[in-house]
Amino acid sequence: MKPSSIRLNKYISESGMCSRREADEHIEKGRVFINKKKAVIGDQVHVGDIVIVNGIALEPRKGDDIIFIALNKPVGIESTTDEEVPDNIIRFVNHSKRIFPIGRLDKDSQGLIFLTNNGDLVNKILRAGNNHEKEYIVTVNKPLTQTVISSMANGVPMMGVVTKKCKIELITPNTFKIILIQGLNRQIRRMCEHFGYEVIKLERIRIMNIGLKGLPIGDWRDLTESEMKTINSMLEKSSGDTKKKVLTTSSQKKIHSPKHKSTTKSHKSSNASKYSQGKKTVRRGKK
Repeated sequence: MKPSSIRLNKYISESGMCSRREADEHIEKGRVFINKKKAVIGDQVHVGDIVIVNGIALEPRKGDDIIFIALNKPVGIESTTDEEVPDNIIRFVNHSKRIFPIGRLDKDSQGLIFLTNNGDLVNKILRAGNNHEKEYIVTVNKPLTQTVISSMANGVPMMGVVTKKCKIELITPNTFKIILIQGLNRQIRRMCEHFGYEVIKLERIRIMNIGLKGLPIGDWRDLTESEMKTINSMLEKSSGDTKKKVLTTSSQKKIHSPKHKSTTKSHKSSNASKYSQGKKTVRRGKK
């Protein structure tokens, strides 16, 4: 991601007007203004600033697009940015911008995972104390008992700690739904192993307010403006940070709808898009 500000001479140079050295000369001779104020060497240009050089106004500096997508990860794709891993999630999504996964979903598991280019969002969502819900459907190798379900829900010892209490609902004799507010390494599989069960299938169906509905396995989509506002609100409440919103006013001004209408038909990955306004354009991961 770009920094919040950029040196004036670099900004002028990147506009294509002249070199950095020539930009410094213009600044020293009083030919450069930032927001109608005469600039000096070392000044910074922030998002939205208007720079005038020799009477020519440069295009105002734009803020970074916050990319935030939801992927229905297939089994076999690894939640890593390591390019040496053949089936890494970045290569699979094939986004035109640099993004990274928020948290992880085991190679043998499938379902919902977020990817973004915003480190602040990653930190806030992953912070254990924020109690953000993640919902899974789990299938094991033999019938479950109510005793096992109750014991699992009350906490299971693993990795030197006891898991937090969680909500578990038995769906079929071999399948249950579980809602976690923490994310220990292979937590659900370890919880099941503790009671002598083997996980046959594990699917994450929801993270916070985002579910898998309308998103086929292997496909991804950008979150809508409405969805991002809800996430932003949830993050503020959980962190107690009411001074700074993740989704800024400048970012909201740049939000636009995708060119294609919402459809269940998959599309191949193409250029990055900004938050969409209510429409959900689904794209296909790269095989």
